[in-house]
Amino acid sequence: MLEAAKQFQLQGNPESCRPYGEGHINQTYLLITDEGVWYILQKINPRVFRDIPALMENIGRVTRHLARHDADPRRVLTLVPTHSGQDYHQDPEGKCWRVYVFVRDSLCLQAPESSRDFYSSGQAFGRFQRQLADFPADSLHETIRDFHNTPERFRQLEAAIAADPLGRLSGVQAEVDFALARRERGGRLQRLQKEGQLLSRVTHNDTKLNNVLLDAASREPLCVIDLDTVMPGLAAHDFGDSVRFGASTAAEDETDLSLVSLSLEMYQAYAQGFLAQCGESLTQAELDCLPEGAWAMTLECGIRFLADYLLGDTYYRIRRARHNLDRCRSQFKLLEDMEAKWPRMAEILEGLTAR
Repeated sequence: MLEAAKQFQLQGNPESCRPYGEGHINQTYLLITDEGVWYILQKINPRVFRDIPALMENIGRVTRHLARHDADPRRVLTLVPTHSGQDYHQDPEGKCWRVYVFVRDSLCLQAPESSRDFYSSGQAFGRFQRQLADFPADSLHETIRDFHNTPERFRQLEAAIAADPLGRLSGVQAEVDFALARRERGGRLQRLQKEGQLLSRVTHNDTKLNNVLLDAASREPLCVIDLDTVMPGLAAHDFGDSVRFGASTAAEDETDLSLVSLSLEMYQAYAQGFLAQCGESLTQAELDCLPEGAWAMTLECGIRFLADYLLGDTYYRIRRARHNLDRCRSQFKLLEDMEAKWPRMAEILEGLTAR
């Protein structure tokens, strides 16, 4: 690790390097130099990201674009170049590394501790969307193909059902029926995009609360992190994934489904923060589809967990038996509650987006 770190233009020499954070894809380390300067060093996961040059080209272009919009270095991730001026280093073993400037005096929450925290998260992702509104989205690479393509996720689920390599299908028929009953609606956003009603934008595509840094003292939003999935997408998906993750009253893998519901207070707080930053840059059709994004992302995540469970837990890291099935059931319970609260969800958005 330290040998890889030496390939970058650091302030000082690498002195210590230890695992950092709770990410599940890349290996992340806190790197500190002998001059007391902190950095984030990451080894990029080649199993998930097959085209690392394209991935790093996306991140480099987007972060430099964001920096032109905001002079505060704490509000934009900053890549540290290698000595040869590249955004990443490939070592002799073929492993790829990158370094970011560490954002000091910041915090990263795994769950909102107040509606104000979730409002700040909405501001951060809304500002991200607004500042990239003039960026040519179609010039970015698709780092994970069909990442938020719900019809394709249904095709993958059906393939997992057909294969059933571990004989798990008989125990999840209720979940399969629940998902397939929603297949037609699940493709609505993609159909609207194909019809030209929804624009392709630069989207983050993994807009969980823990991908936002807040100021440790004020709790004001600083910057959006984990940019590996930045690529062309729909604003509704970014809005929706935040709601799915942060407005749920329970953890993503909660086993007591009676605890799982949609907090309308959190939903409204996030929507207010998000729209305060980017509401004027979205079209009316995009604004109208934001609640649908929350529904679609919750469904999509549920069917992805279900497919992975059927296939033997090959994608998501698990910590217990049936972990992915627990995740699936939690998402489907949240989806049911969204459907029950749908009139209120739409009413809240209408009140915030009236022009």
